Amino acid sequence: MNAPDSTDTFSCARFIKEIGRGPHGARSLSSEDTHTLYAAMLDGRVPELELGAVLLAYRLKGETADELAAMLAAAHASFAPIVVAEGAYRPVSIPSYNGARKQPNLVPLLALLLACEGVPTLVHGVVVDPGRVTSAEIFAALNLPGASDHAAIEAQLAERRVAFTSIETLAPKLARLLSLRRRMGVRNSTHTLVKLLQPFAQPPGLRLVNYTHPPYRESLSALFAAHPEAAVGGALLARGTEGEAVADTRRQVQVDWLHDGICETLIEPVRSSPDSPEIDLPEGRDAPTTAAWIEAVLRGDAPVPEAIARQVETIKRIAKRA
Repeated sequence: MNAPDSTDTFSCARFIKEIGRGPHGARSLSSEDTHTLYAAMLDGRVPELELGAVLLAYRLKGETADELAAMLAAAHASFAPIVVAEGAYRPVSIPSYNGARKQPNLVPLLALLLACEGVPTLVHGVVVDPGRVTSAEIFAALNLPGASDHAAIEAQLAERRVAFTSIETLAPKLARLLSLRRRMGVRNSTHTLVKLLQPFAQPPGLRLVNYTHPPYRESLSALFAAHPEAAVGGALLARGTEGEAVADTRRQVQVDWLHDGICETLIEPVRSSPDSPEIDLPEGRDAPTTAAWIEAVLRGDAPVPEAIARQVETIKRIAKRA
């Protein structure tokens, strides 16, 4: 990471004094201060020592709904949004930042099924994550390489209704903060924010937002309920599959629709049963094997897993223009 210009260095000692007192003594920042601080971080104006302190302080303290909303506003102001021509469906965005470790990564299948139904679908995420199989790797194995700039994203969405792009292409300032995980060894606030991004301008898109731990459902619901500006376009919230926003083929999780300040449960959770029929899935989780299986599903040679078929129908219903 390049050091910030000393003539434009952002002093954040007073902010660290508030958020850096540990999990019990730390205090939250005002929305204005949070926005100012995170915007300076995105612009590279915070020196490395202070930047590390801020990231670790928030890692310990956690972000309030007000702080997340302020950070998200700064994040949205840091990159140019994607423009999609109006059609039968609003565009859909799927964040993909975890990849697969134990199960096949079926985010590309979900995106391609939506595209086949005419829903413009953008998947954004990381390209490589050691030890995991990323959506980018599977799209590449499907001969669908990632879009290299915003014009290419918009062209792919117009021509084939599906596009993958890296976070470096979509929002490079966010990508820089995201990449600090490898240097610091832990995630930071940006890992939450990239999963909440509204990448589309007009019309605003429907976002798939997932969480890994149940308490995050409450905090994310509170964020969208209290901050209408963060909820523009609405979001479908569900527990992720290994951190990815694709339905879990082994069980039906709860799916909530967050819109207009309310949280509406669309699908109730259903526990898996030992008597449930075995799901036809790829034999391996590597990118070539997963891609070949996805191609078989799209040809009709293998069935679409029921949970994913239900997810596609739910997304279509919500994204459908009145």
